[in-house]
Amino acid sequence: MAQKSFRKSQLVAFNNVAAGHDGVLSDRSGAVVVKPCSQAEINFYQSTAAHPHFALYIPTFIGTLTLNSDPQAAAALTQQTAATSLPDSSHAIPVSEAPSAVSHAPIVEKAWTPSNGGKITTDLAIVLENIAASFKKPNILDVKLGARLWDENAPPDKRAKLDKVSEETTSKPLGYRIAGMRTWQGSAVDDNAESGLSADGYKLYDKFYGRQFSADNVRQGFEDFFLLERDAVAKGPLREVINRSIEDLQGLQIVLEREESRMYSASLLFVYEGNRDALKAAFVAEKGDDKVPSNGADDGETHEEGDDDDEEGKPAVQALKLIDFAHAEWTPGQGKDENLLHGLTNVIEMFEGLVGTK
Repeated sequence: MAQKSFRKSQLVAFNNVAAGHDGVLSDRSGAVVVKPCSQAEINFYQSTAAHPHFALYIPTFIGTLTLNSDPQAAAALTQQTAATSLPDSSHAIPVSEAPSAVSHAPIVEKAWTPSNGGKITTDLAIVLENIAASFKKPNILDVKLGARLWDENAPPDKRAKLDKVSEETTSKPLGYRIAGMRTWQGSAVDDNAESGLSADGYKLYDKFYGRQFSADNVRQGFEDFFLLERDAVAKGPLREVINRSIEDLQGLQIVLEREESRMYSASLLFVYEGNRDALKAAFVAEKGDDKVPSNGADDGETHEEGDDDDEEGKPAVQALKLIDFAHAEWTPGQGKDENLLHGLTNVIEMFEGLVGTK
């Protein structure tokens, strides 16, 4: 089987992070994410092999790295079978069509410790599919799920702190809050520093941006993510992006209704193509009929765009994954995760409102 080597000279800081996650790395191709994590999160990812329907809605688990202080450590090897056969995340996959099994990912050892990871307090890292890799200018949104954000192992002071955050934000009433996002503003901005944008033209929204919203005005955050005018209904390509996200959310909802689990502080990670020309080209390549949704009032209108692309290597339109499982476990006999599902249901309602179906 094909293998890929991760050497110190090949790993770089990962910049497409919407919220938190200090010390995240990637290879130079951007195909994978190397995220410092706990053994509990590794165990959970490994356990998803027994939950193939659920595994469709999380980043593909490739393996793990053991971080150490030896900068000359041997290269870590990981099998790339999963990376070359990732599930199609362009639209929801019906539960009935889910594969019957997901193969166990290999355990990979001996990697290096990043020199700038001051907040990394673990020697462990997990290697995951980078779901933003196939986008030209990925717009990324991290939505933290749950009114309760702590698990049973959390000490009293941690519980109190997280309860305070929940009560002061949309987490308590809605079961979710915007944890961070980044949106590409285009290449026409002359001075990104003066305009408050990053060097590559992104507007960055940190965790405090999402904490300012109440249940009454949190829609504004989603409007900012999809670059919509206030109270506007999405049309054209963006409407299709949101509709596909709704399909993905509903598919995930069906899976979670059937599982018995507890996932505290897990997040929904939304990605869509932020370059409008690339987004239109992605529709063309995907549909193979040289037609893309129109920005006009009539959603049935289409216009001609380019030639068909080969099936392999098609650009992406949008993707959705559930992430962050440091406080997740399967809980047989305890029923479905009402805490998580409460937030997920409300996110679906929000997205339906953006397209005028709610």
